[in-house]
Amino acid sequence: MVSHPIAAPDPGRQIAFHQLLVSARKTWLMDALANALGRVDPGSIKEQLLVFVPTDAQRILAAAGIRDEHVFPLPIVLETAPSLVGYYRLLLGVPQKTFYGSGTGMSGLKSMEARGIMNPRQRNILPEFCRAMCSSLAEIVRQLSPAVTPRDIHELPLLTFGAFLQGANNVIIGKQATANVFLSVKEVLRKNIIEVTSRKIVVKNASGRTVVLTLGTDPDIRVEEEFSGTMRRKVAIEIKGGTDRSNAHNRAGEAEKSHQKAKKEGFRDYWTIIAKKGIDIDKLRSESPTTNSWFDAAQVLGREGVDWDDFQSRMVEAVGIPLKPRE
Repeated sequence: MVSHPIAAPDPGRQIAFHQLLVSARKTWLMDALANALGRVDPGSIKEQLLVFVPTDAQRILAAAGIRDEHVFPLPIVLETAPSLVGYYRLLLGVPQKTFYGSGTGMSGLKSMEARGIMNPRQRNILPEFCRAMCSSLAEIVRQLSPAVTPRDIHELPLLTFGAFLQGANNVIIGKQATANVFLSVKEVLRKNIIEVTSRKIVVKNASGRTVVLTLGTDPDIRVEEEFSGTMRRKVAIEIKGGTDRSNAHNRAGEAEKSHQKAKKEGFRDYWTIIAKKGIDIDKLRSESPTTNSWFDAAQVLGREGVDWDDFQSRMVEAVGIPLKPRE
C-alpha cells in the first residue's frame, strides 16, 4: 500500500476573500450601515420608519433588541450611502444576477450598490424600492424560527456574500477589488465631490480648479487637474488585488509596465496598491522602480491602518483639498 503525504490546500484564495471582506464591511455590511446612520438625522429616520415598516415587524425587532433600520431600508439612509442597497440585498439573501435581473425592476439601482452613486431617477424610485424590500424583509422577521436575533442580522448577509466569492474567479475578484478601491477614494473626497459617475469623480479643489479621477486601465485610476483649459496628469494608480505571495513580484512587474506607460503620457506620481503583508517591500521596489508610493491593498480596502492613513493624506494632497476630520 502506497501512502501519500497529507497536503492541505493553499490558503491564497481565502486570504483574497478576506481582502474583499474587509472592503465589504465598509460598503455593504454592518460597519457601512453604522457609518451612514451616524450621518443621518434620527428624527427623519423615525418618520420614515413609520411610513415604510410594518408595525408587527417593528414589535418583533423591539423584543429582540434590534434597530429597525438594521433590517429595513429607508430612502434617507440610501441617499446618504447608496452602496447600502447591497446590504439589504445580502440580508434578503439574493445574488446580484437575480436581484438586478430582468423583471425585478431593480436593474436601474445596480450602480448604487456597485459604485456608491445615485442619480435623480434612482432617487425618485427609492420610496417604491423601500416599500418592496420592507415587505420581503418583514417576512424574514416574522418567519425566522427560533426568533430573529442581532447575530442573525449580522451573519445572514455573509452567507450570500460568501457564495458570491466562492463562485467568482480570480478575474472577477480582481475587478471587484479595483471597484472597491474606487469607493474608498470616493469616501476620502466625499465632501468635495461636485460630480460622480460609475467611472469618474470630479472634485473642485481649494484653488478652485477641477480635478478628475477616472477609473480605467493602464492606469487603473487617473488623477488629472485642469490648468488653463488643459488637463495636467498628476497621479497614476495601479491596483493589484491578488494575495498569492509567490505571484507578488509578477503583480509588481505588471504595475511597472503600466507606470512606464503612464510616465510617457506625462504623469508625475506613481502609486501601487498591492498586498504587502509578508512581502519583502525591497523586492517589490526592484520589480517596479517607477512606483514612488506603495500602499497595502487590505488597508485601503478596509479603510483602516497606517497605509490607509497615508493613502488618505497623499490623496487629498494630490487633489488639493483639506484632509477631512475623523468621524
